[in-house]
Amino acid sequence: MMSQTVEYAFRAMVCLAKASPDPQTAEELAKVTHVPPAYLSKVMLSLTRAGLVRSQRGPNGGFTLIKSPARLSLLEVVNAVDPIQRIRTCPLEIREHGGRLCPLHRRLDRVLAMVESTFAATSLADILEETNGSAPLCAKGRQSLVALK
Repeated sequence: MMSQTVEYAFRAMVCLAKASPDPQTAEELAKVTHVPPAYLSKVMLSLTRAGLVRSQRGPNGGFTLIKSPARLSLLEVVNAVDPIQRIRTCPLEIREHGGRLCPLHRRLDRVLAMVESTFAATSLADILEETNGSAPLCAKGRQSLVALK
């Protein structure tokens, strides 16, 4: 249901949250998140333009979060790279539906609304703090992140 771009943005933001406040270079992020570097550059540009991350050049440069992980919702990340497209009018442009959605599209929009609501209520800190025996990034990624520090 979510695009590859959203998945990659989530991975990058989790990595930045775990490394916070230390900056992470694009190369470090690509390695830890298993995102192709060229694609990651586009994702990071969108996150920077949206005001979610800061980019700093130079020897000690890299990307850092602008807000604390507790104040940054997953919906903000989604909206920065590939906003959820709610269904407002009939996607089939059936004139008889007028301003009302058919039962199918009304239910689909409800699902999108629930996803939007769940992402709005979930912070990056929530993802990092959840303990179910599985880390937000794969073990390989976690080891790489530890090695980066």
